[in-house]
Amino acid sequence: MRSNKIYTIMMVLMMCALHTRAQQLNTKMDSTVTTKGEVTIKGAQVKYSATTGKQPVWDDKGKIIAGLYFTYYERSGISDRAKRPLIISFNGGPGSASVWMHIAYTGPKILKIDDEGYPVQPYGIKDNAHSILDVADIVYVNPVNTGYSRAIDGMEDTEKSKTFFGVNADIKYLASWINTFVTRQNRWESPKYLIGESYGTPRVSGLSLELQNSHWMYLNGVILVSPTGLGIERGTAVDAANLLPYYAAAAWYHKKLPADLQSKDLTDMLTEVEEYTVNELIAIMAKGGFLSEAEKKNAAARISRYSGLSEKVILEHDLRIPKGFFWKELLRDEGFNIGRLDSRYLGIDKMEAGERPDYSAELTSWLHSFTPAINYYIKNHLKYETDLKYNMFGPVRPWDNSDNNTGDNLRQAMAQNPYLHVLVQAGYFDGGTDYFNSKYNMWQMDTSGKLRDRMSWKGYRSGHMMYLRSEDLATSNEHIREFIRESTPTEGQPAQYLRSIKK
Repeated sequence: MRSNKIYTIMMVLMMCALHTRAQQLNTKMDSTVTTKGEVTIKGAQVKYSATTGKQPVWDDKGKIIAGLYFTYYERSGISDRAKRPLIISFNGGPGSASVWMHIAYTGPKILKIDDEGYPVQPYGIKDNAHSILDVADIVYVNPVNTGYSRAIDGMEDTEKSKTFFGVNADIKYLASWINTFVTRQNRWESPKYLIGESYGTPRVSGLSLELQNSHWMYLNGVILVSPTGLGIERGTAVDAANLLPYYAAAAWYHKKLPADLQSKDLTDMLTEVEEYTVNELIAIMAKGGFLSEAEKKNAAARISRYSGLSEKVILEHDLRIPKGFFWKELLRDEGFNIGRLDSRYLGIDKMEAGERPDYSAELTSWLHSFTPAINYYIKNHLKYETDLKYNMFGPVRPWDNSDNNTGDNLRQAMAQNPYLHVLVQAGYFDGGTDYFNSKYNMWQMDTSGKLRDRMSWKGYRSGHMMYLRSEDLATSNEHIREFIRESTPTEGQPAQYLRSIKK
């Protein structure tokens, strides 16, 4: 009898220990904590609540299969949420946490960095005087395996891949999660916006149509920050030619262009390069190996003039300069490479020889400043306790990229919804998702031109995360404010198309 009691006591203690450990890891799929905060934005005090934690993902049978970590900022003292916009924010990767825009762009707190975006110590956060929280509430969502978001224990890898890790699987489960969030927070009446950065741009483009067609949720706007190709076909000739304006921007920044081009302002110089790209270079590239020697040499001279590279290496690459080679070659004679996602950054390789840099100078710099800041902020300000690792980048491979029609998904959503507007934001020095291809996306998304009045494009003198540069942080947030104003219909204005009747 005594041994049974001892056994029972031991089992209870063991269960208590396991429960305590689970609490420490915070593996609960449906739990949140709310704190209060305030920030001064554009000279006015803004008080808010910050709710962070996990909300479940359910399968078709109502079983919880994952918990997504999110942080939701809601301005206090708002009497009518029906007129208050809600912005749903995603980063990219795929496999990246929603940390970058959260604590460096639109949120009420931003990490401590210098005015150009480089790390400083001591690490930490500070108020974001340019946050859009004055005009909209914001939720930052972390897909499965990013941040603290996780699938349930015991889920097979093949099932995880099928359910979460692919262009269309990602869109499907996130749309369902958004539906639940909007319902729980009682935000169905509010104007709604999606913002996505990098891989987050095909995500939100696809979500715009999925939310309409499967959840009957209609948006006012989609904001694409440093967009990818969105599944829009380019072809080898266009793909090669379209890189030249970015090459010119990076070369201009590093003062590698001829004096007459270098003396021009960046955007004036780029206008010339863009016109050459569209009107001449694409046709030249289309001829491929049937280009005459004279045409090839003339093209190499023009590409050299605009890229800062020698005619010799351009001819060696048959006019088609790989991005990796460009990042290695532009400053090779000075002993540096340049960053992929922000070509203002410099890196040092083991050898000057080689076809591409040893590492991404900009990404290592960003991880240096973001990682301590987000871990500190969540624990000390948002008061969320867990022993889980915060995945800046989480395991989501292999990722199914098949059937990526997200650009056309966005076009279809706009066609169906006269309220829906699109804003594109891009950095001139981004070599990963270059600015000129973000323009090309808009041109090709709707070849009829009937939607272009609802599309706008903004460029910034920085890279992939243009908001890391203090000057661009201010202007890019202001552009979002303007976009919200312009995409908000007047009260009673119907969502309808009107045809002109010729008499």
